[in-house]
Amino acid sequence: MGETALSIGANTFAFFTRNPRGGNAKAIDPADASALVDLMRDNGFGPLVAHAPYTLNPCSDNPRTREFALSCMTEDLERMEYLPGNYYNFHPGSRLKQDPDAAIAMIVDTLNGAMRQGQTTTVLLETMAGKGSEMGRSFQELRMILEGVDHPDRVGVCLDTCHVHDGGYDIVNNLDGVLEEFDRQVGISRLKALHLNDSKNPCGAHKDRHETIGNGYLGLETFRRVVNHPDLAGLPCILETPNDLEGYAAEIALLRDMAK
Repeated sequence: MGETALSIGANTFAFFTRNPRGGNAKAIDPADASALVDLMRDNGFGPLVAHAPYTLNPCSDNPRTREFALSCMTEDLERMEYLPGNYYNFHPGSRLKQDPDAAIAMIVDTLNGAMRQGQTTTVLLETMAGKGSEMGRSFQELRMILEGVDHPDRVGVCLDTCHVHDGGYDIVNNLDGVLEEFDRQVGISRLKALHLNDSKNPCGAHKDRHETIGNGYLGLETFRRVVNHPDLAGLPCILETPNDLEGYAAEIALLRDMAK
C-alpha cells in the first residue's frame, strides 16, 4: 500500500482494516507492517487514516450487530498497534428506530469497550451526510459522543467535505463559519483528518454521493480555500472520489498546486 501511495505522489493513504462489508480480517504479517513503518519514515509520510468496515454499526437495534461492532473495533485497534501512532476512522452508525440519546450511549459504550489505556491509535468519528437515521450528522452529535469516551486523548474527528456539505453545512460560501461552529461544538484541536470529496448534490441534500474534485457542487475554489485554511494545515487529506490511480495522482497534483 505504501509503495502504491508513493507511485501516485501521496504521502498518506487510507485503507480498510478488513473487507469493507465485514467479515474476518487477514492475518497480520509483522515483517510487512514493519517495512511499511520504515517506508513511511524514509519518505516523510503523515499519519495514515485506516477505515473500519461499513457494516460496523455500534448503535444498531440488533444486539448481535452491536456485538460485531465491539469485537471488530477491538480487534482492529489491536492490529493497528503494528502501525503505531496512526488513525482509525469509523462511521458512527445508524440508530434505525431508536432514540438519538440511546444511540449515542451505545456508540460511547462500544468505544469504551474497544479502546485501551496506552494505545497509540487515535479513533476518529467521521462527519456524516445525515441520510436515513445516520448518527454524526451534526457537530453537536459528535460532541455528545466524544464527551462520554473514557480516553479523550485518543479520540477525534475526520471531516468529510462531501458529507458536511450534504449534511447542511455551507462550506462553499461560509467555510470560516462552519469551522467556527465546529470549534464551538467540538474543538478545532479534535479535528485530525480530512476526507476531500466533491458532491453530486446541493448543500443539505443528505444524499452522500461523492464526485471528483472540482466537478460537483463544491467546486475547485472551495478546495482551494480548504487546502489553504490555517485551521486545516498539516492534516492528512484522503481522497474518496470516484477515480482510478491515475485520477488520484492528478487530484493530488492539483491539490498540491492549489496549496502553493
